[in-house]
Amino acid sequence: MNRHSSASSKPPLLVLIGPTAVGKTRLSIEAAKAYGCEIISGDSMQVYRGMDIGTAKIAPEEMQGVPHHMIDICEPTYPFSAAEFQNRVRTLIAEIRGRGNLPFIVGGTGLYIESFCYDFRFSEAGSDESFREEQRRFVEERGEEALHEKLRAVDPRSADKLHPRDTRRVIRALEVHHTTGRTLSELLSEQTRESPYDLCIVGLTTDREILYKRIEDRIDAMLEAGLVAEVRSLLDRGIGRQYISMQGLGYKEIAAYLEGELEYGAAVELLKKNTRHFAKRQLSWFRHMKDIEWLEVPAEPNFPALLQSFHAIIAGKFA
Repeated sequence: MNRHSSASSKPPLLVLIGPTAVGKTRLSIEAAKAYGCEIISGDSMQVYRGMDIGTAKIAPEEMQGVPHHMIDICEPTYPFSAAEFQNRVRTLIAEIRGRGNLPFIVGGTGLYIESFCYDFRFSEAGSDESFREEQRRFVEERGEEALHEKLRAVDPRSADKLHPRDTRRVIRALEVHHTTGRTLSELLSEQTRESPYDLCIVGLTTDREILYKRIEDRIDAMLEAGLVAEVRSLLDRGIGRQYISMQGLGYKEIAAYLEGELEYGAAVELLKKNTRHFAKRQLSWFRHMKDIEWLEVPAEPNFPALLQSFHAIIAGKFA
């Protein structure tokens, strides 16, 4: 049987999404081995070299021989974007299919994954560097929360999806409104939502309290694994919090501790709180996507049963 065939004339694309700490990595490896996949990371932070612990980046020995892409492709000083993700992954998918393998996107960055799956166009709104600089000065004078409130006043839907500390994307959403007179959420809602791929999207979810416990356990494990030393190393290299990469969860909170703005305990609690909120936003984003087959991960995961359910979904989509 051709594992990669489907009734559609479009090329097949397997996608696994879900909030942080829900259990995507183990399932993705087993599925990739079963279906001859190459995995493409759909995580906006795992592109950065030297940022391993805080991004929960898969270790080479955990890959079990499965090829992984879009990991460690740029320095933390580089402003990686959803548009660049689209361009790179299009090329990757052609290469993976050329090798006779099934492309498999795995991750939790909703904008990256949805915009790729449905071929969103990011070029409709122009840029205005003077406006961006004006917003950066506003942040310096008034703070990130005040900037976020500016966005909420004109585009509450985008504000709900973006963390106040994600100033680059908040500024971009404001810039879209400034240059077009329309909101980013409006423009995104008008995308065709027609995919150039034969999509099989599987989403993992679990009870919120279970997920929050897993998040806290993961953060404790990251700290034991040396997250503070990793952030200190980045700061020592001159990679400060002005960079997009250092606005990521784990990095901004620990950097605030290392720079004397927070006590250690307060930084850890803030990190756990921010990660819980991030997971909530991830789920909210994914719930608004279409074409998703959801799998519930129980409190005590029965991995063979979960894998069997995953196989059933794929078998029903790709004959």
